[in-house]
Amino acid sequence: MKSSKDIIERVMAIVFLVCGIIAIAAVFAICVYMFISGVPAITQIGITEMLFSSVWEPTAAEPHFGILYIILTSIVGTMMAIIIGVPISVLTAVFLAEIAPKKLAAVVNPAVELLAGIPSVVYGLLGILIIKPLMYRLEMAIFANSPDHQMTGGANLISAVFVLAVMILPTVVNVSRTSMKAVPAHLRSSSYALGATKITTVFRVVIPAAKSGIITSIVLGIGRAIGEAMAITLVAGNAVNLPFPFNSVRFLTTGIVAEMSYSQGLHRQALFTIGLVLFIFIMIINILLSVTLKKAGEAGEE
Repeated sequence: MKSSKDIIERVMAIVFLVCGIIAIAAVFAICVYMFISGVPAITQIGITEMLFSSVWEPTAAEPHFGILYIILTSIVGTMMAIIIGVPISVLTAVFLAEIAPKKLAAVVNPAVELLAGIPSVVYGLLGILIIKPLMYRLEMAIFANSPDHQMTGGANLISAVFVLAVMILPTVVNVSRTSMKAVPAHLRSSSYALGATKITTVFRVVIPAAKSGIITSIVLGIGRAIGEAMAITLVAGNAVNLPFPFNSVRFLTTGIVAEMSYSQGLHRQALFTIGLVLFIFIMIINILLSVTLKKAGEAGEE
């Protein structure tokens, strides 16, 4: 019996090792592929011209491949979505984990989890049906007498931001709620014993104790927002402009989706470079997450 258990342990150890090697190899292969595909355009166009020029005209007689406005749009749009979505998500997680009655939480939790399973394109369709008409009316009210403003029909940065803010809600809510639920009960009891109220305990004890999980949820939300394509393709307008609220804009992801089907030659290589830039952004976010969680863990040990 003992020998059979040893065999099972060894077999499972090999299985886990193989799975780990496959995961590492997949990440390494993606990195190599992105750099091999994205670097050639930079060498031909020039990194300064591509990253710091604002003119994107790949099919012109004299093509230009500047993606500065596209990069700025992805950064600004993602940050605006995080600013709107994260406070709502964290407070919703607080409600579900600490305040809501069990019967109500049993209804709301599956609803929030259902949001995570809705396809991206459905969010885009809802944006077309609900957000775009509202933004068009607001745009008409503000710029009706402004001849210099190019009307977008509601397909602008604000519409994209609202769609992204809704899309990150389930990710941030679920991870944050799980982190708060994992906070030991004796911390709450100690806070109550010192005379703290429910709200004081939540914001002074529970949230600080769940800080690493909440930070993780925020970073996952950022990754979801910056990597989204289909939903914002339908509501952003897909024009290369400065990321002002009522401008039609193009994100890094939508730029690839919009032009990959007909691109060729240097134009196609430039789209792969956009993918490389997006990939680097995601890597930077993951590195910042690792550093932040490490510091939070060291602070907790102290």
